[in-house]
Amino acid sequence: MSETKETSDKPARPARKPLSLKGTVESGHVRQNFSHGRSKSVLVEKKRSKRVFTPGETPTTATAAPAAPEVEAKPAPKVAKPAAKRPAAPAADAAKSAVARPAGKQLSDGELDARARALQAARVRQAEEEEQARERARLEAEERKKREALEALRQKEEAERRAREPEPEPAPEPPPPPKAEAPAKPAARQPAGKPASRASEARPAPARRPGDRNMNEEPDRPKRASSGGAPVKRGGPAQRQPAKPAGDRRVRGKLTVTNAFNDEQRERSLASLKRKREREKQRAMGITTTREKIAREVTIPEVITIQELANRMAERAVDVIKFLMKEGEMHKMNDVIDVDMAELIVQEFGHTAKRVSEADVEVGLSGVDDEPDDMAPRAPVVTIMGHVDHGKTSLLDAIRQANVVSGEAGGITQHIGAYQVDAPTGDKVTFIDTPGHAAFTEMRARGAKVTDIVVLVVAADDSVMPQTIEAINHAKAAEVPMIVAINKMDLPAADPTKVRTELLQHEVVVESMSGDTLEVEVSALKKQGLDKLLEAISLQAELLDLQANPDRSADGIVIEAKLERGRGPVGTVLVQRGTLAVGDIVVAGSSWGKVRALIDDHGKHTVKAGPSVPVEVLGFDSAPAAGDQLNVVESEARAREITEYRQRKLRDTLGSAGATRSLEQMMQSLKDDGKKEFTLLVKADVQGSAEAIAGALAKLGTDEVEARIIHSGVGGITESDISLANASNAIIVGFNVRANQQAKAAAEQDGIEIRYYNIIYDLVDDVKAAMSGLLAPTIKENFIGYAEILEVFNITKVGKVAGCRVTEGRVERGAGVRLLRDNVVIHQGKLSTLKRFKDEVKEVQVGQECGMAFEKYEDLRKGDMIECFTTETIERTL
Repeated sequence: MSETKETSDKPARPARKPLSLKGTVESGHVRQNFSHGRSKSVLVEKKRSKRVFTPGETPTTATAAPAAPEVEAKPAPKVAKPAAKRPAAPAADAAKSAVARPAGKQLSDGELDARARALQAARVRQAEEEEQARERARLEAEERKKREALEALRQKEEAERRAREPEPEPAPEPPPPPKAEAPAKPAARQPAGKPASRASEARPAPARRPGDRNMNEEPDRPKRASSGGAPVKRGGPAQRQPAKPAGDRRVRGKLTVTNAFNDEQRERSLASLKRKREREKQRAMGITTTREKIAREVTIPEVITIQELANRMAERAVDVIKFLMKEGEMHKMNDVIDVDMAELIVQEFGHTAKRVSEADVEVGLSGVDDEPDDMAPRAPVVTIMGHVDHGKTSLLDAIRQANVVSGEAGGITQHIGAYQVDAPTGDKVTFIDTPGHAAFTEMRARGAKVTDIVVLVVAADDSVMPQTIEAINHAKAAEVPMIVAINKMDLPAADPTKVRTELLQHEVVVESMSGDTLEVEVSALKKQGLDKLLEAISLQAELLDLQANPDRSADGIVIEAKLERGRGPVGTVLVQRGTLAVGDIVVAGSSWGKVRALIDDHGKHTVKAGPSVPVEVLGFDSAPAAGDQLNVVESEARAREITEYRQRKLRDTLGSAGATRSLEQMMQSLKDDGKKEFTLLVKADVQGSAEAIAGALAKLGTDEVEARIIHSGVGGITESDISLANASNAIIVGFNVRANQQAKAAAEQDGIEIRYYNIIYDLVDDVKAAMSGLLAPTIKENFIGYAEILEVFNITKVGKVAGCRVTEGRVERGAGVRLLRDNVVIHQGKLSTLKRFKDEVKEVQVGQECGMAFEKYEDLRKGDMIECFTTETIERTL
């Protein structure tokens, strides 16, 4: 391979030039020739050496500009030729002329400006470094003075301590050892050919004190090894020392450009030095900086982990475990301790313990009491109550000009409803309609609890009935005023006087009979007397002076709850105080949710609902129970905490009810082991209906058979219900609900019976008939006659035969007989033979003689009496 320089006129292959400073290198092209005729053009750089002027040369730029402080002049290898003299720079370019121009190349004004700025920056950096060096020297001097002061203080304390201590007696000196001539040792580090000085041999070396340094010794410095690690001979075998320069410092950490060119050692920051001086000053003055312990009030629940307790005390969990180990308890950080142990630990660490229970999560849920100035009038809540088919819903339909009764199956109300209407006076009135069937007792009780006024509807042609009496009792228990509405006054058989008279038996005295209970004669069919009824309600509400605070978080009660497809859990809520708005987070029993929508009694969406307004609430995570209290909370975390506590409490209650049993309960369970169970799974459309069905079926039970409901809920019948019924051998009852396709297929496959009902009468009657089939039939015994044994005959191949005379009634073949001896039953069986003379007869009347033989019994005697009877099986019903 050979290299030849290309000519400048020959075009070269384009190549990117490397980044470089101008004026320091020059580039060119060189062609490299290889074997087999191959060649390659290579870009090369040629570095030009600085030109140094000889003493005879005096260029203007060289004499005018001072040399840069950081550039060190080096002698040129060859004497440069004298450069041509250039004229002096004008006065306007004095700043640029201060920079020395390199010989051999003309610099532009821009390059001169850049070099001037670089020199100025170097001077500023050098000044900053000098300032930092002076500051470090000052700090080191102050620290040195501090150490000297501390050392002086320490020496002073040491001297005082020695002065206080008694001086010990000097120990006896040991006898000098015998003199022996030691072999001559060669002088250490003595140059060859020069004998040691006699004076140094005769004069002993003076005693050295700590800190003194011999003037002939070199100060402690790193020993320099020979270059390349050559062996060094020190009076012994050759040893190879590693080649390590004296000023070797390795760069720790990531290698960067700054770390590579930074020759300074890393120093402590000024703030760190100030903190150190402050600590030393306080230590010298005898001031101890101990942090004062903060006593805290620690909240302790019923159970808590050690780690959580330590966090609440702001202590280390290790310290808590050490304390427990001293007390003989071995625990880990995640172990749970009871409240007594936690209180002991808190007191030991100097804090104050505050016990709380799980029930405290419900503290303040209902809020504070309202101020009288915040109250505002609200609409009265009126509950319509009475016996079934007395016209309660029809009366309410006439008031609100609707037709709710047409939508009820069987013409009876089976759901609780809430509506709001406008009275003739312009005020609003909230009505709650309750079913009148005997099964809906809980619904009527809930309606009486949330109401302000009870309207007792009594049919004029039917008078007082059992559910009417029950409604009166509910109203008295709730301590609310009552208005009697005598309905069906348009019928010919209407007798309002009979209604007033029969109400006296239950301590209800109407105004027409000098009482304090308002009465109104109405006709829902003809819409007569409705204005008088609304006027009586307004008058009673005015006397009650009903008020509530609308400007607060809402509180209410769940009247009804159901589960609908596409809408999820829905609760009918009556707001009692405050305002319920969309977006509020509510808690009702063990259910919680964020209000997604509010629907009024007309089916329209609304944004908010004030006091005494009934609305349907959408957004619950599960269907709440009817009668649960509804409250608005501030956050989802609080809502989850409350519902989880209520669910745990419910589980504990159910578990403890089955775990703790008294002796009486145990005896009753032994007695009930012979009971037959009719297992049912009930699904209804609303919570109140499911509750009413369960209550009605529970009343059907007897000592021999009972209805056992393994599950009761709201919503359609699902596959999980089929699985539960299959495992429990139960029958599924659906009230106003249906099974989905998957549930139907699973029921057909497993042979599970599903019955659908929409009238509670039919459901109760069918279950009653089915439970009656589980009852054992009644065996009835019918007496038919007596016969006296006159003589006993022993007949071959037949056995003993009694000759008898029928003394009472008659005797039938195949009838049951008892053998009485001295009026004591000694045998009970059947007749095998009944003969009259030689013929077999079916029966023998009174006064006639006959022959009788018993089946498998021959102990017959003269004078015994035979009692004949027949048995009859009678089916039982509930």
